[in-house]
Amino acid sequence: MTRDAFAHPALFYRDDAEYLAGTVPFIRAGRAAGEPVAVAVPGDRLTVLRAAVGRAAADVSWLDMSEAGRNPGRIIPGVLRAFADRHTTGRVRIIGEPIWPGRSATEYPACAQHEALINLAFQGRDVSILCPYDVSALDDVVIADARATHPVVIDHDGERASGDYAPDRIIRAYNRPLPEPSDAVEMTFDLDALPRVREFVTRWATHLGLAPHAVGDLELAANELAANSCLHGGGAGTIRMWSEDGQVVCEVRDTGIITDPLAGRRPADMSPHGGRGILMVNHLADLVRMHTGPEGTAVRVFFRG
Repeated sequence: MTRDAFAHPALFYRDDAEYLAGTVPFIRAGRAAGEPVAVAVPGDRLTVLRAAVGRAAADVSWLDMSEAGRNPGRIIPGVLRAFADRHTTGRVRIIGEPIWPGRSATEYPACAQHEALINLAFQGRDVSILCPYDVSALDDVVIADARATHPVVIDHDGERASGDYAPDRIIRAYNRPLPEPSDAVEMTFDLDALPRVREFVTRWATHLGLAPHAVGDLELAANELAANSCLHGGGAGTIRMWSEDGQVVCEVRDTGIITDPLAGRRPADMSPHGGRGILMVNHLADLVRMHTGPEGTAVRVFFRG
């Protein structure tokens, strides 16, 4: 493994044997060197890996990525930075598997952007983040994107630099206009109308079948986004709601442009750049999709159940 300040290799595996051959030595080497180690992978991978590590597992922080990282926008601030920022002396090692078979087509663009943004979020930091990819089950586009978002790839042939490394290209490529819903209700708002935004969201979230415990989270997320539009996005905006694939979706549009690619992905107390409202939304929602450009910004949040 490279000893550059920041290391971000992709591990391409085809079965459990290759998965464990690439991950277990990474964990054991970290613990042997006295380095803090965290593992955030989907639950089935978590069980296999924890058993293989054996007694050293007690000294590792374990997270089910399918829960902790179900919204890819939450992974950098809530998983990776949350662990790395607790350990400021020496190298930190993390295994993070944010893309697995079963991720939806709606989720995937946010996943790819997340992997690209890791390189920006940890540039120059003494951190190694190993990202496994199941090449036997993932689409070829996913593997091609992994080569573009990771400077090093590891597979059964060994470790080598990725000749396709271009994370900025992936960030731009997945900053796509969001598909139009087939049926949505909407209202326009300005700062004086924020109370009506909350009423609108609560009424329609309930009507669309969102569970009562999630209605309050969606109301808070929508209020944060609408307030951002009023303060930073031209003073007004449009909010829309609809249901899609068993989820309630809320979108806020305005004429502002988000220029910071890490907006909403920095821990709030560490950020001089704002983005705290989007950070809160990332922690509340099951998925956040965003498009920003000369025509303005749309932030779309998804809530299950």
